[in-house]
Amino acid sequence: MRILTLNTHAWIEENQLEKIEQLAHFINEHDFDVIALQEVNQSMQEEALPASEMNYFHEAEENTLIKADNYAYVLRKQLHTEYYWTYIPVHVGFAKYDEGLAILSKTPIKEAFGAYVSDMRDYANFRTRKLLGIKTEVSGKDTWFVNGHYNWWHDEEEPFEPQWKYSLAVMDKYVHSLPAFIMGDFNNAAHIEGEGYSLVTGSGWHDCYDLATQKDDGFTVVKAIAGWEDNKQKLRIDYVFSNQNIPVQSSKVVLNGKGSPVVSDHFGIAVEI
Repeated sequence: MRILTLNTHAWIEENQLEKIEQLAHFINEHDFDVIALQEVNQSMQEEALPASEMNYFHEAEENTLIKADNYAYVLRKQLHTEYYWTYIPVHVGFAKYDEGLAILSKTPIKEAFGAYVSDMRDYANFRTRKLLGIKTEVSGKDTWFVNGHYNWWHDEEEPFEPQWKYSLAVMDKYVHSLPAFIMGDFNNAAHIEGEGYSLVTGSGWHDCYDLATQKDDGFTVVKAIAGWEDNKQKLRIDYVFSNQNIPVQSSKVVLNGKGSPVVSDHFGIAVEI
């Protein structure tokens, strides 16, 4: 099984259409089973897609409108595999977009949810956060894949710690005893002890990077970006975690200009189980 997670920085990138083509080519080449995308934007004023375009879409929240320029939809149109997919808007992004989360799956989505993990529920405030999860079948076994984009440990209004506690409650409700993976942009660096990364790994979730037989340095942010404006070091803030201590073949940074193009301000993480 191959998993990809990427914060797409959707529609904010220069040469965005070219970068979508590059990402589609990368996905086609590597044949991922599950793809988790964060910062998936669509223009708030864009027309909604007709029902005829939604055959493979699985609704995680009622009455979700998918606009014609939804990043995940535009990307999916260029993929060779007819991925099943879902999307939820989370908050307003960059003053003009519905910014949200998307998951694409090669196998049919049996169940999906969207759930708040922030106390804040103000759609206009970027600190409002949700999780998106799907249940699908992998090697004959039902498995959950959960996608998140969290706030920072020291955020004054919506810090990471209570958001993670909400996340555990949400996953306890849906996942139960099934295998599960949670992935995405956690905005908490692995090298800082006693903060978000320690909280996640201390609550029973295993970093697939640590479990992997083959791995690289794991860094997905190597410069100053939005939310890390003063950053001057390499950071590992994008992850794939498993609720089970499983053998992992590899965990590699991708879409980083080393054998694959840079398509976002984050690099991606590809995990092979």
